[in-house]
Parts: sequence; C-alpha cells; structure tokens
Amino acid sequence: MAAAEDGGGGGAAYDPSYVPDSVKTFVAHMYRHIRDKNVYEIHQMYEGGFQRLSDRLFRDAPWPAAEAVSPYCDGDHVFLLLYRELWYRHAYARASSSSSSPLTAGQRAESWANYCDLFSVVLHGVVNMQLPNQWLWDMVDEFVYQFQSFCQYRAKLKNKSPDELHQLKQFDKAWNVYGVLNYLQALVEKSMIAQILEREKEGLEQFTATDGYDYQGGSNVLKMLGYYSMIGLLRMHCLLGDYHTGLKCLAPIDLNQQGVYTIVIGSHISAIYHYGFANLMMRRYAEAIREFNKILLYILKYKQYHQKSPQYDQFLKKNEQMYALLAICLSLCPQHNLIDENVSTQLKEKYNDKMTKMQRFDDEAYAAYDELFSYACPKFITPSPPALDQPLTNYNQDAYRLQLKLFLYEVKQQQLLSGIRSYLKLYSTITIAKLAQYMEVDEATLRSILMTYKHKMHAVDNNGKIVSSADFNFYIKEDVIHVMESKPVKRHGDYFLRQILKFEEMIGELEKVQFD
Repeated sequence: MAAAEDGGGGGAAYDPSYVPDSVKTFVAHMYRHIRDKNVYEIHQMYEGGFQRLSDRLFRDAPWPAAEAVSPYCDGDHVFLLLYRELWYRHAYARASSSSSSPLTAGQRAESWANYCDLFSVVLHGVVNMQLPNQWLWDMVDEFVYQFQSFCQYRAKLKNKSPDELHQLKQFDKAWNVYGVLNYLQALVEKSMIAQILEREKEGLEQFTATDGYDYQGGSNVLKMLGYYSMIGLLRMHCLLGDYHTGLKCLAPIDLNQQGVYTIVIGSHISAIYHYGFANLMMRRYAEAIREFNKILLYILKYKQYHQKSPQYDQFLKKNEQMYALLAICLSLCPQHNLIDENVSTQLKEKYNDKMTKMQRFDDEAYAAYDELFSYACPKFITPSPPALDQPLTNYNQDAYRLQLKLFLYEVKQQQLLSGIRSYLKLYSTITIAKLAQYMEVDEATLRSILMTYKHKMHAVDNNGKIVSSADFNFYIKEDVIHVMESKPVKRHGDYFLRQILKFEEMIGELEKVQFD
C-alpha cells in the first residue's frame, strides 16, 4: 500500500511516513468519534476538517500513508480502510485538477483493492458504526467515478508509455465492470433496502423519518450504502447505455415523495440528472421534463446554501447540463405547461436561440441538438478492455459517438414529424386528402406518418403502462382527422404562492435596509 501512496505526486519532498501534528490530532479525534458513533462530530470533521487540512497542507502532495497514521487509531483495520478511501479520493481530486499529479494504473488498482476490502467488510463482517449520509453517498459516488475514470484512462492508448502499457496488462482485473456492478448490487440486496422502503410505504418501518440513521444503537452503514447504491447502479447503467435497467434499479425509490436521497444534495442531483437523461433516451419526454423542472427549481431556490460545499462547482455544472437537457426535451415535446415560470425564464436566458433553431428542419437544428447533447450527456464508457497487442489508438470516444448517433437518428425521425404537428395544431378537423395535399405526399404515406407520430409520442412507463407525451391527440374517422388539443390546467395557487414568496423576500430586504 505504501508503495502506491508513495507515488501520489508529491515528488522528492513528499515523505509518506511523515505525519504533521494537525493530522495526528485529526486522525485521533476522527477515530474516537467513529468509535463513539458521534455522527455530528464526524460530519464536521469530514466536511470541514479534512477539506481544510487538504487545502492547507496537501494541496501539492498526498496525505501521509495509512501505515504512518496507524499508531493514532490503534491500528484499527476498518478505520484504516476508511482513511485510505479518503486518501485515494484526495489523490483523484488532485489528479483531475492538475496535470502534474497523474495517477498510474497501479494506484488506480490499489484504490479498487481498497474498495473491495471495505465493501467486503460491510457485506460480510460486523460493522457497528454510524457514519454521516454525506460520507456514505460520497463513497458510492466516488466508487462509480473511479470506475468511469479508469475506463477512460484505459481507452486512451495512443500516447501510453511501455511502462504504462505493462501496468495495464498487470492490473487487467482491476475495475472490472462485473465486479463494480456486483458490489453495488450486493450492497442493495444485503441491506434489504427495497424491502425496507416497501415496508415503510405500509407504515411498518421508519426510514425516511430518521434520515436512514439507526437510533437504537445499531449501524446505518450497510443500509445507507445499499440505498445510495441504487442511485449508483442507475448512473452505471446510464454510462453503459442500458437505460431500462438503470430505471429498474432506481424503482424502489419514490421520486414523487420527499426521500432520503434529497438530504444530500449530491445524491439528489445525481439521481434526477441520470433519471431524467434515461427517460429522455427512452422517449419519455414528459416525465423527464417534470423531474428536471423540480430539481432545477430546487437548485434555483437553495443553491446559495451550498456555496461552501467542496462539490459546489460540480453542482453548478450539473445544473447547466440539466437546463440543456430540458431544452432538448421541450424541443422534442413542447409541453411548456409542465415547467415553472422561474425555470422557464432561466431556460430562455440560456438557450432561447438554440431552442428556436431546434424547431426548424435544417442542418442548423441538427447541429444545435448535437451540441447540447454532447455538452449535457454523461461520459459514456466502453467497459471491455481494449486489445493491447494491436496498433495503439484511442477508444475513449467510441461509446459517446454511438450514443450520439442513436440520439441524432431519433431527432431526425422527430424532425420529419414536426411538420405534421404544425398542421394538426391549426385544425380541429381536416380530411386526410386535404392534409396530404398540403404536405405534398400521397394518402397512404400520410397514414404511415400519422401512425409513426402516434408511436413516437407514446412510451412505456416504469409500470408497463403506455403513456402519451404529446401536447394534443387525434383520431381518424371516415377519412377525417379529428384533433383534440389538451388544454393545460392553470395552477392559480402556484402563482399566488410565488407572489407571496416574492413579497416576503422584498419585505425582508426592506427590513435589512431599515436596520442598517
């Protein structure tokens, strides 16, 4: 382990065995709080203390090796696994922010081995700890991120040195896609979280009310890792392009209710971003619009409370990506009645020009879809290792290109149907012969186009029901098309609530001015 930590990028000045006094104090206090199950104190040290020490002492070097801090935690095996998890997360953060601190395949493999040991203890040992939800979410999130990062690293072969290629062959079992999926699935199953959530719906169990913590002297670790692993599995399957399986993995969590996933903003944003993206790719545009609207409205109201979070920049990036995805959804399925006026205002400021282009049927519209999708989509990965004995090239963009091709193929089909939508919105009844004449096609072709429109505007939801995402419906009777436009229900209550909140904010500002 020391050998891997030795190479963290600190150069000759870095001594993995040297432990500053502030780190000794940090480790000793963290160990004591974990042993005593002081969740609040652990959270303060994890969110605040670790970040402050990293910024002050380890901006250009790794933390001390786990072996070096072992005397300050009584050599506790589980605590050292948790410490190494933080050690590698800090190393990955440094590598992503600085090209001078790259991670080798060996270090990535060591991090994988540490996660295997840590999750094996949780799954098969006796873990009597209470850890903050934030840490447990970050653990799952980082696990999936490091897998994604390794797949991207492994697929960039063109400029790899002979030593790097040798390490890739040596550690070819690290970050295996089946291993990653199996650990996440094992955490879900062993925690019995799906059954717990089902029992909670029947009023037989308390989970959301306690934020997942165990106040009877037990542990929340397995239960919460299982809960967050459902979101991790959704993200994994989105990276692999298997959207149906991803949504099935998240099914036990009811997104229409306030759940534990909303307590940690990172898990809230990740769950909705990947849920919305999966629905977009499965043509469930109305569902994607509803969920993007809810989370974007939430971020709009509460983002100022998360400005001190180390992940604040990531939240803002995901926020921008979700606005781009919302613009795509509304261009393919113009149901503007599903979004709040504040979100609509933000969307117009950011993407009004792009959305205007996407309504047309030309190459410029196609390019706008391409640009927004490329900006907002997940970093797709190819899970299988590349052949190292062939001419070396980069494969890291292959999965992205495939998903982009599939998406643009769907857009092209939707663009062909945009004309029919424009005509039908003008009429309440029109004969097939007349519409065929307007569209300059024969009647048989028009019937095919109408059937295609019906098909494209319907999708199967998570419960197996066929749902429509069209903003109007139609039927044909005796060669006459009858159009029924769905009128949005005006939500007067929401309007008055927004005005009340605005007046309260204005009164608050005026009172501040008065006291100043």
